[in-house]
Formats: sequence, C-alpha cells, structure tokens
Amino acid sequence: MPQKRIRLVVGLGNPGNTYKNTRHNVGFMVVDQISEVFSIAFVKQKFDTIFARGSIDGVEVILAKPMAFMNRSGPQVQKIAGYYRILSEDMLVVHDDIDLAFGRIKIKEKGGDGGHKGVRSIIDAFGGGNFIRLRIGVGRPEAGISAADYVLGKFTIKEKNLLHRIITEARDAVVTILCKGAKEGMNRFNNKRIVISS
Repeated sequence: MPQKRIRLVVGLGNPGNTYKNTRHNVGFMVVDQISEVFSIAFVKQKFDTIFARGSIDGVEVILAKPMAFMNRSGPQVQKIAGYYRILSEDMLVVHDDIDLAFGRIKIKEKGGDGGHKGVRSIIDAFGGGNFIRLRIGVGRPEAGISAADYVLGKFTIKEKNLLHRIITEARDAVVTILCKGAKEGMNRFNNKRIVISS
C-alpha cells in the first residue's frame, strides 16, 4: 500500500550556470529528471529553495533543490521540512560521492556525512543523520587534482556518454525507495554498476 505521509526528496548541488553540469550537481540532475518524468514542475520557491509538490505512484512527494551553496544546504532543507511537517526519517537526500566508483549508486539509511559537506550541513541542521541518502558515485580525481576542483569540474566525454543512464538508474532507485522502501532499494541497486567501456 502506498504511504500517506509526505516524503521529501532533496537533490544537492550548487546554483547557477557555472556549476550546472558538474559532478557536484548530480543530485540536482536526478530530481530534475524525476520532475520531468512525473510532471512535477518546479514552480515554487521558499526559504531559498526551489521545490515542487506532486505524486509518484500514489506517494505524495516534495522535490527540493536548495539554492544556497552546497555547504550551506542544511538550514534551507530543515525549513522546508518544518514547513510541511516532514520528519527527517521521511527524507531522501540525493548527492554525489567521490568514495564510490563512477557508475555506482548506493542507498544508505542513516549515518554520518562521509566527508560530504552538503550532507554534513543537513545533519547539523536536523541534529542528526536519521535520513536516507542516495549516493551517486563520481569516482576519485587523478593525482595532483584536489577533491574540490574535481567535484566542481565537468564530466569527461566518456562519462557524459553514460551519465543519462546513471541518472535514470538513480531516478528508478528514488521511486523504489518511495514506493517499496529503502531495503528493497538496497537489494535492487546497491550492487549494480554502469561501467565505461575502454
């Protein structure tokens, strides 16, 4: 049976055209595709966040893109959650992860920030990490490139060729989590990887 409570799906990223197609913005890319596929338009703005309200297979959902920079996302997310009376356990945060190989996605039910400053900001704002994360692997930089420069950089041509498939896979993972639960999502998606062919 579909759940009646409202769920909050947050895509993390940085605002503005400069960051639009960077690795750090895959969270935005996923919620944008969900918005498009399920016709849930981003037409509302409040608390420095662009958001949309609609339904996915009977589950009422808020899609949100905080417009503060990544490291300051938490207060905006907390305000949207408070406005709609959504508990942290009914929230799903979609974000990039350099500790996962490019092409992998991984669902995690709760925990720490894993070094991700956007996730850390949300944990600080909510006073804990009791929310689901969908981690999208972007891989690690080559020697001599800082992690910050890497995640703020654009995808390579080879990566771009697979990016749509990865975003679609992540979208399907979000829908599975919302409709069938995190455990089902983990079983279906945590061990899959889309690989760049040489």
